[in-house]
Order: sequence, then structure tokens, then C-alpha cells
Amino acid sequence: MIYTVTLNPAIDKTVYVDNFTLDAVNRATEVRQDPGGKGINVSKTIRSLGGTSTAFAIVGGATGAQIAAALDALDIAKQVFEGSGSTRTNTKIVDLALGTYTDINEPGASVTQTLLDDALAILALQVSPGDIVVLSGSLPAGAPINTYATWTRACRKAGARVFLDADGDVLKEGLAAKPELVKPNEVELGRMLGRELDTVDKIVGAARELLAQGIPQVMVSMGGEGAVYATAAGAWRLRQPVVEVISTVGAGDSVVAALAYALDAGMEPVEAARLAMATGAATVMRPGTEPAHREDIDALLPQVSVEAF
Repeated sequence: MIYTVTLNPAIDKTVYVDNFTLDAVNRATEVRQDPGGKGINVSKTIRSLGGTSTAFAIVGGATGAQIAAALDALDIAKQVFEGSGSTRTNTKIVDLALGTYTDINEPGASVTQTLLDDALAILALQVSPGDIVVLSGSLPAGAPINTYATWTRACRKAGARVFLDADGDVLKEGLAAKPELVKPNEVELGRMLGRELDTVDKIVGAARELLAQGIPQVMVSMGGEGAVYATAAGAWRLRQPVVEVISTVGAGDSVVAALAYALDAGMEPVEAARLAMATGAATVMRPGTEPAHREDIDALLPQVSVEAF
């Protein structure tokens, strides 16, 4: 079983504007709303791949109710916890004419430690040995910086494999709890290590540093340049095919989703990474935070190249 955790979800409102101009009136050509937050995006992509997951999320107010209803409509199993305040709305401004993608993310409602503890206790009771728990996204106000570390330890104690997708001090704290897999991008990883990772060799070296710290799998995404995937068995550079980009939102989440789906199904790690690259490429072909379509993923998969280091 795969569980995704979204402590700071959102409604993602995507606004398409040609030739978006600052300090001027802009007219949208299209507007769409999707349930969002990194963990929820992971669950949506797992469903698109043909798998199942349970989405854990803290929601509140009318926006939170909208997210819960959207998960039901998508036939994604959920466990939602009601917090005080209203779940945030994130606005994505996409300008296809200029090729720009601007995110305006709200901070979200505050949570209490009691609410976090209650949600974790229920998750820890549900997970079984071998399950995958995906912890991803920003922390809501009120959540301690070591929240993901606490959740990782609790899930690992229950026998689950934890995939962590976070940034900054949240990622640094989470690493101390030894998740099964982490997926920073090269900028996030370089920022955490205190140096610029401007070559593939440097990225591979940084990934191996995390392996030496006891992290079994590291996927470092590099946007349109592909990714580096490293385990104790070796390191690989993966390149995805060039596709028409409609929206970049959720592309990184789709990579985590495909890894979780494939590894849960027993796929070999390098083949799981290839599927992840194809899924990421197929995701940017879709509008808003709509997940990749399986037929696009299957068509792109043979075009993913793998180079061993």
C-alpha cells in the first residue's frame, strides 16, 4: 500500500494569460482549479499510472471541503483531518506565449501539535511492513521544522519505507531520520550542502554523500536536463524526451509518484527511475496540475536514456 501525506494542501488555481505583463491589466484565456499540494499530486499520478494510494491531508473550511470532494470524485481513498482556518489557494500564472510559469503560493492555515500528533498516530496504526509512505511539500504554520523527521521515524518503526520530498531545513532535519528515498532538485541539494552543483559529476558526488549518510536511494531532479538516480548499486544519469510544455506544476511530484508506484510493484530500481522520467515528461504536457496520461507515459518511456556513472 502507498500512503501520501499532505500537511499543507491547496486548491491550485491555474490562470492562462498570453504575454503576461506586470503592472497592467491581464486577461485570462483559461482558468482551471485542481486539488493540490505535493502529496495529493502524487496520489493523482499514482491513480493515473493504474495504482492506488490513500491520501492523508489536513484540510479546513470551504476550500478544504472542495479538496475532499475532488478526491472522492477522482476515486482516491482519503483520510482527512479538520484543522482550524481555511485551506489555502495557490495561483499559477502560465504564459504559453512567453513560456513562463509563475507560482503564487499562499502560506496556509496554522496547525496545532495535537492535530499533527493525532494524524500521525492514525497513520502509524494503518501502515504495515513494506508499505510506502510519501512525505512531501511545505509544512503548515505551527508545524515544527522536524515534523517530517518525526513522521519518518514513526513510519519506519511500523516497517514502512518513507519517501521524502522536501527542501531546506525541513529536508535537512528529515535526513536525520533516514528515509528510504529523497528527491531534491540540484538547487535544493546544493543549497543544503552549501555549494553550487553546476555539473552532473558534482550532482552525482552530492548524491553519493547522501548515500554515505544512510539514505538508500537518492533521486536528484534537474528539470529539463533530466535527473541523477543513485543507490548502493550505482549511479545513473537519466534524460527524458523533449516535449511541448503546457504546465510545469506537479512535474516533480509525478516523478516521486512513479518511483513509489514502480518500487511498490517490485520493479527494478533503474527501470523505476526510467518510468519516473517518462512520467515527469508526460506531466508537463498536461494543463494545470492534471496528472500525466498513461498512454503518453508509455509512448515516452522508450525515449528515456540511461547512462551509468
